Amino acid sequence: MLLEIIIICVYSIALILIFMYALAQLNLLFNYIKAQKNTENSLEFNFSNADEIPYVTIQLPVFNEIYVMDRLLKNIVLIDYPKDKLEIQVLDDSNDESVESTAILIKALQKEGFDIQHIQRTNREGFKAGALKEGLVNAKGEYIAIFDADFLPQTDWLKRTIPFFKDEAVGVVQTRWGHINRNYSVLTRIQAFALDAHFTLEQVGRNSKGHFINFNGTAGVWRKTCIIDAGNWEGDTLTEDLDLSYRAQLKDWKFKYLEDVETPAELPVAISAARSQQFRWNKGGAENFQKMMWRVLKSKNISAKTKLHSLLHLLNSTMFLNILIVGILSIPMLYIKNEYTHLKMYFYVMSFFVVSTLIFFICYWFMYKKSHGSSLKSFVQYVVLFFTFFSIAMGFSLHNSIAVLEGHFGKRSDFVRTPKFNINALTDTWKTNKYLKKNISANVIFEGILMLYFGFGMYSAFIVGDQGGDFGLFPFHLMLFLGFGFVFFKSISSKV
Repeated sequence: MLLEIIIICVYSIALILIFMYALAQLNLLFNYIKAQKNTENSLEFNFSNADEIPYVTIQLPVFNEIYVMDRLLKNIVLIDYPKDKLEIQVLDDSNDESVESTAILIKALQKEGFDIQHIQRTNREGFKAGALKEGLVNAKGEYIAIFDADFLPQTDWLKRTIPFFKDEAVGVVQTRWGHINRNYSVLTRIQAFALDAHFTLEQVGRNSKGHFINFNGTAGVWRKTCIIDAGNWEGDTLTEDLDLSYRAQLKDWKFKYLEDVETPAELPVAISAARSQQFRWNKGGAENFQKMMWRVLKSKNISAKTKLHSLLHLLNSTMFLNILIVGILSIPMLYIKNEYTHLKMYFYVMSFFVVSTLIFFICYWFMYKKSHGSSLKSFVQYVVLFFTFFSIAMGFSLHNSIAVLEGHFGKRSDFVRTPKFNINALTDTWKTNKYLKKNISANVIFEGILMLYFGFGMYSAFIVGDQGGDFGLFPFHLMLFLGFGFVFFKSISSKV
């Protein structure tokens, strides 16, 4: 009975934590809806007055980006901003042949009159954070715009973001990510779905009430003095953007999020690339929870509600661990439920927590219908996409839970970049990308085992109980089976 008690307790705690996170998301939805009623115009710089136009440095941190460098640089120089007030830094940590091709591109742009510098380091200390920090030393700009190699800002991007710095308290302006290859595959569609929720519900929901948000590592602008005041870039976590964001906001710098300024980018099309990106984001989130938790709790400058939202924000990635725990324990719980009939009331209470899924369903629907409409056709498409997203997200839960545990326990690892592909059409040419991982990790084998495990969970629904089965958890086990199956077979097939 002791084992059953432990299983019940752990299962219950994980369900309650998921429910608390769902309630926080619901609160952000209310904030988001209220924020839509407010209109705010930025102060304007007089772009016809050369003395008033601020100097801007654009930093492009890159590492082995041979497939997208040409596209990136051609796009960046199209940004409409006075040449004499704009500096471009290519922070190139590459160690392959892309160094030479990038140098040729930069020299050609220099001849066209662009102030563009090719900055290379002798080592990759601090990875992206180290490159940004080194570039900052000689940056001429009052404001530092940052773009990853796969981002394609619009020509008016600086003119729509820089004016918000007229407010001296604003340290960062962050824009919303767009997706140039959203409909490439199921994998890109569910990534876009998740990111859209973050860049609408979460960023607006937090920012509109003065809660902490994060600079997303790209497609945003920093005030240079804010970076210095917050302690500059640090490379001791895998998400240096989240780290510096919290340090800046703890020093009372304001962040401004612009939902209406979209910056298109390319989503990973290979599951190995998506896995490495997910691992970095989730591990970095856990690392930042460990680094920032006590600083947030001890701060006297922020409200209790902001502290709560901040902690839940930093614990975002830990939800994958709770989902994995609930999934794995749900099968023994099915047998416990039918063996110990005196626990009937407990299981009635626990069934209440299915409302967490309903909350997520409602929150994401509000985000989806804003861009896709609220017709019956859109709703049906949303239902299919929502459950596809949830299934595949659960399929990533083992991979992401390992990342989270490594982050919480302080295991260090290198910053693994996400390969870029320069996807222009629905083709498979990306499979020849030289930067793709060729090995299969042990995690993939365990994901296959979990697929079979949840297949057994579906079978169990038919054999437990005295009334012809217990199908209460069947939909949950089906989603887990499909999710782990998708991740497993995609990972296997991408290597053959």
